[in-house]
Amino acid sequence: MRPLVAKLRNRLQLFQYWLIAQLAFGLMAVLRLVPADSALTFTDKAARTLGPLSGRHRVALDNLRQAYPDKSAEEHEAIARAMWGNMGRLAAEYIFLDRLFDYDPERPGSGRVDVVGADIFRRLHEEKKARLFFTGHLGNFEFLPIAASTFGLEMTSMFRPPNNPYIADYVFRRRSGAMGALLASRRGVAFTVARILENEGNVGVLVDQHFSHGVPTTFFGRACESSPLVAKLTRNYNCDVHPARCVRLPNNRYRLEIQEAIAIPRGPDGRVDVPATTQLLNDIAEGWVREDPGQWMWFHKRWKIRKPKKKPAAPKSAG
Repeated sequence: MRPLVAKLRNRLQLFQYWLIAQLAFGLMAVLRLVPADSALTFTDKAARTLGPLSGRHRVALDNLRQAYPDKSAEEHEAIARAMWGNMGRLAAEYIFLDRLFDYDPERPGSGRVDVVGADIFRRLHEEKKARLFFTGHLGNFEFLPIAASTFGLEMTSMFRPPNNPYIADYVFRRRSGAMGALLASRRGVAFTVARILENEGNVGVLVDQHFSHGVPTTFFGRACESSPLVAKLTRNYNCDVHPARCVRLPNNRYRLEIQEAIAIPRGPDGRVDVPATTQLLNDIAEGWVREDPGQWMWFHKRWKIRKPKKKPAAPKSAG
């Protein structure tokens, strides 16, 4: 009986996913009929209105209160609503990726997208070496691998697929069409990334999410767990590590920034210090968020720490 109940539950969940996806696709089709700027403005306003009605809004406000204890409740609310507007725009931008990214290396500053560090991209294209690029969920972070591709720099981008399989398939198809290779962040992904680096490839990683049983670190002064992947790969493959980010500008414009490789902390033996390197990435991402907190995902449970499972007590011997 239990397997049958589980099977019915799974089918119901799948139907719910399908229904939600069809509604989302219908909205996308309608938005596709209007100019991109109008669609972005609409989704911004809609998300600022609907986002605060969700339970995630309470998570965002709690995170903001702890990150910015000196700010008022009104300021926390304003940042949270700006965050929802940013997320609404990000969702709509998936529809218009082919229209929005208009950077021309031969005519910088001529479109809505500008790149800071274009010379770095050009130099890296000429060099054959394994590299890691890290960023955070800021602005439209999806533009970064597109920018790399514009300069002929092939990159494999790691991403976390949405739980909804129908939407996940849509996102994968939209992203892979413009961004080159994509790699879902699932168990065993480190082996695939290792092979890419062994072949002197480039990998892009998001570093600002919770990672269960990860390296103990801090973010905004609060304890959290972070993925050690970048640090461990750097230690094993001697990779250069480049920070990169997207900044959302007024009037639906964007600034993409890539920086020179950072100095990696090392121990007395010369090996990469994994905890210190992981913390350094957090510190850089925190600096980006502090510049414009409304462009980051405050509703994410970044500071969730899982308690280690207790081992069952050994049975007492008789007598």
